[in-house]
Amino acid sequence: MLLLALCLASGLSPAHATGFNGQSYVPLVDWARANGLKCYWLKRGDEIVVTNRTTRLVFDKDSRMAEVNGTDVALSFPVASDHGVLLIAQMDLNTAIRPLLFPPRFADAKRITTICLDPGHGGKDTGNHTFWHSEKTYTLALALELRDQLKKAGFNVILTRSKDTYVDLPDRPALANRRGADLFVSLHFNATPTGKDEVEGPQTYCITPVGASSTDAQGEGANFGATAANSAEQKSLLLAYQVQKSLVKNLGAKDRGVRRARYWVLRDATMPAILVEGGYMTHPVESKKIYNATYRHQMAQAILIGILTYQRLVSPPPPALPSTHRPGMNSNRVSIPNPRAVKTESLMTK
Repeated sequence: MLLLALCLASGLSPAHATGFNGQSYVPLVDWARANGLKCYWLKRGDEIVVTNRTTRLVFDKDSRMAEVNGTDVALSFPVASDHGVLLIAQMDLNTAIRPLLFPPRFADAKRITTICLDPGHGGKDTGNHTFWHSEKTYTLALALELRDQLKKAGFNVILTRSKDTYVDLPDRPALANRRGADLFVSLHFNATPTGKDEVEGPQTYCITPVGASSTDAQGEGANFGATAANSAEQKSLLLAYQVQKSLVKNLGAKDRGVRRARYWVLRDATMPAILVEGGYMTHPVESKKIYNATYRHQMAQAILIGILTYQRLVSPPPPALPSTHRPGMNSNRVSIPNPRAVKTESLMTK
């Protein structure tokens, strides 16, 4: 019965579904046809493109990463192959592909007004450390810059810390929950012990779907169970996707993709929540950018653009202003910055 329900949700008949790796899989070609998309091979048997006038998806055999309109997105299960036919897990269609192609527009009829920013680490927890540079210093600097830009755009902003203090991980999303934040954004910078000259670029995390292992599992598996964050799972994915897309585009950075994790600061948040890794402190070029205030200003603006794009997709527009409104009066309208104005792994426990 469950398999039948999943097939119907995909527009496929049960004859098209198959069991693989303990999951229900469907042929990509059949799913594409049922959703008005066409397929062609980039590399026959290994790499396939699913596309129409507005959408381009790229899937690779045995890979957990898919490309969605130019941005890499982690799947919960690798794309499989059966006698040359590429198959995708039904769970990935439901939790990774569909929420991005068909976002839940105005699902809760609630406007986004308050955003909680979480500068990673702080106090005794330095985060990643390279030479005399500590991650905690630059996450706070980025958060303060982003706070100012969000306020100018009309949002209320909450900070989990505003100076070099230590805040327990569970207390960070707890503050956002208690203060009724509409979004939670945790800010970090990455590092890697190997390949320091090659590994660079931002990546953005959101909560792992129930029944799947995280991209960065850190010992937890598919049986972890539901978290508070899974109630807003689809919106968190959409927010992570829009922020990651904006970071890569507006910073001219390498795309390290949208990924999944059950970090402390993500799993207890009851609102859409993401964790942004703004780049690698161990990369000889990118690190110098991270330490530069002008670049952090640009990064904050890119995050803001991603948030505003997300807002337009899921949040109802502000109410019409009364005819008595005069310039200079306080309104909650959000001004969208001109994107043209934006120039251009090892993970610690978050």
